[in-house]
Amino acid sequence: MTMRVTVDAERCVASGMCVFSAPEVFDQDERDGVVVVLRDDPGEDQYDEVHTAIRNCPAQVISVDAP
Repeated sequence: MTMRVTVDAERCVASGMCVFSAPEVFDQDERDGVVVVLRDDPGEDQYDEVHTAIRNCPAQVISVDAP
C-alpha cells in the first residue's frame, strides 16, 4: 500500500517544520514560505518522517491516505 500526501496550502502558516521533518517530501515556496509537496507518494523509508511532519505542523495542514 502506498502513502499519498496532501496539504491544505491555504491554511499553511509557513513555519517550515515539515521541511525540517521530511526534506525529501516537503519544501517551501520561495515567495511566501507556504508548503510545497515535492513527493506526494513517498517511499516506505520516509513514512516515519512524514508522520513526524504531521505531528510537528502547527497548522495541521498535512494529510495522508494510508498507511
